[in-house]
Amino acid sequence: MTARPLAFTGCRIERADHVRADPEALAGHMTWRARLLALEGMTPAVDQDGRLTWGTLADAAEDAELVFLGLHEGRGCFAAVPAQGDAAPRMANPQLWSLMATLAPEELALYGGARSLIDWHARHRFCATCGGQTKLAKGGWQRNCESCGAQHFPRTDPVTIMLVEHEGRLMLGRGLGWPEGRFSALAGFVEPGESIEEAVAREVFEESGVRVRDVTYVASQPWPFPSQLMIGCHSHTDDDKLTIDATEMAEVRWFTHEDVAAALAGSDEASFTAPPPHAIAHHLIHWWLEQ
Repeated sequence: MTARPLAFTGCRIERADHVRADPEALAGHMTWRARLLALEGMTPAVDQDGRLTWGTLADAAEDAELVFLGLHEGRGCFAAVPAQGDAAPRMANPQLWSLMATLAPEELALYGGARSLIDWHARHRFCATCGGQTKLAKGGWQRNCESCGAQHFPRTDPVTIMLVEHEGRLMLGRGLGWPEGRFSALAGFVEPGESIEEAVAREVFEESGVRVRDVTYVASQPWPFPSQLMIGCHSHTDDDKLTIDATEMAEVRWFTHEDVAAALAGSDEASFTAPPPHAIAHHLIHWWLEQ
């Protein structure tokens, strides 16, 4: 899509599924050489250079559940599951916004993956089948029920986020509770039984009343709040009449090429405020402008 890297992508740790699946191999990496991601709950410790801080497995509590993140330069990398997960929206935590702006890109990617994984473990300690307690398995990439034997796996929720174009103008929306002037691409979860294209068409129609065609994929981004995959798409419509769903959207508007360029440039004269650079919506809008 663009030479600009997407936030939360580009993790340099080898996921090493062959180690996860082999208890002996995994145990062989749980030595004094192993690294433990320094966390306070779900928040990482960061040094003055914007890099994650690491300790050793000796820093973990005796009863800690340790998730195997992968290998880096032959050393096992682990993170401890916190006592509680964090399903709160990212905007409720200003520290997270600051973190996304200061962490080096490859460090942010590593943290994003670790955060999604340990958050899932913290919120899935009981079996959805029988209610029994579950136990970490396969290095933390699975949980098994100790009562009925059911196997549970970390989830990723697909979300479509889409641009809609009509005669050279771009549709953007402002969600309920957003700051005045802040606009972004429309977005919504893919529902059971839907293709990506069908989800785009349904979400756009529900939120704006517009029917779209020619849906195409542009790019994707993992989004660890708590664990989503943002699927960026582009579409066209032949009718620009808006019927806004007031239960979800505060505003939906059409913007010209000049409007978009001014917003991305941060101009004082811009008619709206663009989404922040770490969001895929920012990159999608840049991509549209460059077309």
